[in-house]
Amino acid sequence: MRASLIQIAVEEGESVESRRARVASLVREQAGAADLVVLPELWTTGAFAYEEFAAEAEPLQGPTYEAMAKAASDAGVWLHAGSIPERDPEGPLYNTSLVFSPSGEPAAAYRKIHRFGFDKGEAVLMGAGRELVTVRLPGTTLGLATCYDLRFPELFRGLVDAGAETLVIPAGWPERRRAHWTLLAQARAVENQAFVLACGTAGTHAGVPQAGHSIVVDPWGEVLAEAGPGEEVLTVDFDPAKVATTREQFPALKDRVPALQPPTRPYTA
Repeated sequence: MRASLIQIAVEEGESVESRRARVASLVREQAGAADLVVLPELWTTGAFAYEEFAAEAEPLQGPTYEAMAKAASDAGVWLHAGSIPERDPEGPLYNTSLVFSPSGEPAAAYRKIHRFGFDKGEAVLMGAGRELVTVRLPGTTLGLATCYDLRFPELFRGLVDAGAETLVIPAGWPERRRAHWTLLAQARAVENQAFVLACGTAGTHAGVPQAGHSIVVDPWGEVLAEAGPGEEVLTVDFDPAKVATTREQFPALKDRVPALQPPTRPYTA
């Protein structure tokens, strides 16, 4: 399988409409060059442009949905279209990922479960998703997560239990924590014996420099490809069958112990 991670630069001064058209063109350029295309988190607005979320939020089947569905169909690729600020007519905003089939049909939508910001930003402006989401592709099953989710290993265990073999993580990760980005991507691959496709953004979001360095990691933790800091398309071939062989050769997942209970009283020497 061949995947292309499109590391988009989100810069001030470019309208959402212009960026949407530019990204659709980049997806179409992957026709015949990739089976799966992945976009980053909140690329329409920028992940740290909190003041833009409400103004630019869309219904699930809004203009970005329509543009990306057509781009996927035009290119004939599976498209993980990153995420958008979704406006639920009956609830709050959500940070929602969209996946389309090569015919442009909707395959999945995932609302980000772990919201970043602690007591500000996304954590207070958006609602939390409640459901794990997987998507079956020919040859592999994708497990969906978004950015800050990467710090929570229990989410990925749930995805593996649901059959995930390839973990896809769009992000708007800041440059100042880039070391964590690489470390956590490799950790999630090793502990789950799965491929990790983590697609970040370049540029600057509301004054926050982005890490870039989109990365593809195999089930042994080997980095198959890594982007630089700027806008680029990172394309890599990977063999989904390696997940099964890795889990057979080193069956660590079979040794998992059910959740342990905390001690009834602390041990004292």
